[in-house]
Amino acid sequence: MIFNKLKLTGIIKYSFILLICTFFYGCYKDKGNYSIHIPNEPIVQGLDTVYEVRVGDSLIIKPKITGVELSNLSYDWQISAPEAIDPEANHYSGATLRLAFGLGANRYKVRFTISDLSNNMKYFHDFYIQGITEFSRGSLVLSNDKGVSKLTFIKPDNSILPNIYEIINNEVLPSEPLHIIYANHSIANTPLAYWYIGKHGGVRMTLEELKKEKVKPGTLKENFFLPPENIDVGDLQMYEQGVLLGVINGKFYGGATSTWNQSNTYGMFGTPADGNYVLAPQFIITKVQNDHFITAYESNKRQFVRVNLYGGAMYFGTQYSTVGREVFDPTNVKMDLMQMVQINSTDIYAYMKDDAGKIYELKFKTDFMREFKFEALQKKLFSHSEWIHADTKMVASRVGYIYIAYQDKVFRYNPLNEQVQELQMAFKSTVTLLKLDESEDTLIVGAGGSLYYLAVQVGKNGELVKKIDGIPGDLVDITWRK
Repeated sequence: MIFNKLKLTGIIKYSFILLICTFFYGCYKDKGNYSIHIPNEPIVQGLDTVYEVRVGDSLIIKPKITGVELSNLSYDWQISAPEAIDPEANHYSGATLRLAFGLGANRYKVRFTISDLSNNMKYFHDFYIQGITEFSRGSLVLSNDKGVSKLTFIKPDNSILPNIYEIINNEVLPSEPLHIIYANHSIANTPLAYWYIGKHGGVRMTLEELKKEKVKPGTLKENFFLPPENIDVGDLQMYEQGVLLGVINGKFYGGATSTWNQSNTYGMFGTPADGNYVLAPQFIITKVQNDHFITAYESNKRQFVRVNLYGGAMYFGTQYSTVGREVFDPTNVKMDLMQMVQINSTDIYAYMKDDAGKIYELKFKTDFMREFKFEALQKKLFSHSEWIHADTKMVASRVGYIYIAYQDKVFRYNPLNEQVQELQMAFKSTVTLLKLDESEDTLIVGAGGSLYYLAVQVGKNGELVKKIDGIPGDLVDITWRK
């Protein structure tokens, strides 16, 4: 009985092996000589990635299609407009898309579908329509007109629209203006909003209409998950992910980036970086490859401190090693911070005032991402102490110059050799605004209701490129979209 079972098992195994060998032999004999017909695909030419159209204008998109029998084709255009009540209202047919653009000043995804009726094949082509307005290109200037914050829009032809926020929103901005900021997620190349920042409040505006936000947080106070009772802004800057970072009520806040950048809660403030500290307004954001860290100054303990962006802002105080403590001790500076700038993500220059009123220039480097190191490089009396106070306008260029405004003059200062050169442009009023354009070939100066665009590239010493007049009040800040 056992012998018969073993014999039967052997027969089954042999039959299975024979079946497998036959299968593979059949595959080997099969040379794959099949007759496969791949249909020709329609070739689409003249279809761009993004189409800009002014709200209310006509849009015509007429791609050229070749490579197949055109009589067999049908065409469908679907514009994805989440705000539309009836999605079919943005559904079109025909080889050419013709419409009067009645959607908003937003970016809309469009799917162009080509159907081949001879074989039921469908071919999809996606692109975007960007609705624009007269505010899609130009500059936005912030000024202080006798205590009232004003916004002026400058069109590409240099004509101006003063008091534009009041006209559109029928209200005034919060007082004590500090910044006008263009919030752009530069990594994803996604424009988000404008932020007006005042000393005790702020307003978020739509990019294309300059209207106060209604769906997303419309004020700085609404941008907090748990708003503080009072808001005292030291300084706020724009982080490359399109959110605000900075000092409010002496604490460091960073906008939330853990969700989709179109979410209503994106960029909102949670709790500040935890710790027992009071920060001065000035701080430096340093980028090393794809990492960022913050160099700040504790005004109560008079020491430089480290803040890291580990998901959210985290305060580490003086948890760093010091090189060059004999030059100066960053954990015990014994002076007040007046101004601080950084050159090309490396050297930081801090202008400090001691208890006797003397101004010192400190030079140092920080690495708070890898080596967690503070390197003190220089401490010396600043030879132009009259330039430096809490409201001094200064901006550093990547090539190593620092531009500093003093009364109705602007100076180009080289901190390496202390060379000073007064720019040749003469201003009739006190300079209240300094800013470099992206190329750093042009220095933008605000003085007495006028903007001066000065050439400062190699071989130039502040020659006037253009001037724009008629801006109400003293200029405070400027931003732009090109």
